[in-house]
Amino acid sequence: MSTGNSNTDRRAFIKQSGMVTMGFMGLFQCIQPSSKNGSSSEKIGYGLLEEDPDKILNLPKGFSYTIISRSGELMDDGLIVPGRPDGMGTFPGKEGKIIIVRNHENSPDDFEEGAFGEHNENYSSKYAGELYENGMGSLPGLGGTTTLVYNPATKKVEKQFLSLGGTVRNCAGGVTPWGSWLTCEESTVRKGDYDGKLEEDHGYVFEVPASEDPMLYTAKPIKEMGRFNHEAVAVDPRTSIVYLTEDRGDGLFYRFIPDVPGELHSGGKLQALAIVGKPSFDTRNWEDLETERMPKNKAFDVEWLDIDDVEAPDDDLRYRGTEQGAACFARGEGIWFGQGELYFACTNGGEISAGQVFKYTPGKNEGKANEISAPGKLELFAEPNDTEILKSCDNVAIAPWGDLLLCEDRSHPFVVGITPEGNFYKLAENIGYESEFAGGVFSPDGKTYFVNIQGAGLTIAIEGPWDQKT
Repeated sequence: MSTGNSNTDRRAFIKQSGMVTMGFMGLFQCIQPSSKNGSSSEKIGYGLLEEDPDKILNLPKGFSYTIISRSGELMDDGLIVPGRPDGMGTFPGKEGKIIIVRNHENSPDDFEEGAFGEHNENYSSKYAGELYENGMGSLPGLGGTTTLVYNPATKKVEKQFLSLGGTVRNCAGGVTPWGSWLTCEESTVRKGDYDGKLEEDHGYVFEVPASEDPMLYTAKPIKEMGRFNHEAVAVDPRTSIVYLTEDRGDGLFYRFIPDVPGELHSGGKLQALAIVGKPSFDTRNWEDLETERMPKNKAFDVEWLDIDDVEAPDDDLRYRGTEQGAACFARGEGIWFGQGELYFACTNGGEISAGQVFKYTPGKNEGKANEISAPGKLELFAEPNDTEILKSCDNVAIAPWGDLLLCEDRSHPFVVGITPEGNFYKLAENIGYESEFAGGVFSPDGKTYFVNIQGAGLTIAIEGPWDQKT
């Protein structure tokens, strides 16, 4: 995940592409957006954040945190906890334990962040059959996932190990209803890149079983889910349809309809979202775009367009989709499925590029031949255009009580909550490191919120009186 959302960068992007057609103590009161003036002073959430004596994480009164994993630690498989932790999924384990599958957003040359040591000294040919990218034996992919087994009773990780490797910049992903984690490459580097050392094309989704048994699973790309700058996915438990975001300033919003529900490697169809009656609609709402604006809280009927040649050797799925009439989004990132609807964040969307949150409600015939009779609906759920309320929203999770929790992708970030009514509040503030929050997710029982401070390589467990939200 990266920032780079200044007006200057945006104008340069528009010119090049040709596409013009969640502070400090006491400052951030809980804010409620208003359709007329943008905010009011009504207090919601858990109250003001209290200053952390250890100067790492400010939380509301009654909340506490524990650092449960650090990059550089020795894992149970003899490898090293990789750096740049990102998206995470949680699953129920045995005897009340929690299984966490965690991404690592590392490139092949991020040696100091990799599981094999600063000079890849722990890499050997014994891993070659399981890694997707071995880099001619000298530049293996250093992304992938680690799996942690966490005991909430002791607040300690009992096991952690490399569970998928040889991939590049594993950013976010999503849990499946059948108990696995889908991990996404936010990179489209190709075979022959890195001075000819890469052996494979990248830009795919991979599936990782959630297991307590230390094992490095064979990394097999699900190529029919498309080759592009993947960010995150969400699976509809009713249909097994997978929804996917694309982290590009001119990205699309996709879905993958599997041929066999629950068996993604068996193939399927990739499609891009379009708004009915508004071909190639631009949802970004950037102030310097002379296009129709996407209004807030208005639901639009959608249709889905087939995408061909999904391996996209030229990384041009979004261009071809836009030409066919697909809607354009500003850096689609985190996504999460709730009760019959999903929410996804666009980090650079909105008039001042501070972020948008969209809501998508699948139709009752979603993915079927007659779905146009009851189409899915897309709504711009939030766009505050105020960085004191929300800035660069990234990873998304839905809390057990229905609120959205957003991780901000900035050097001084917050975890920001949004109620179903569209009211905002602050849950956590990173004061210890100039690094984004990443991968926020609740435990299966809803008692613990896990989040990463990416640049510091920390995974943190937050607990508190979740039932005392005002």
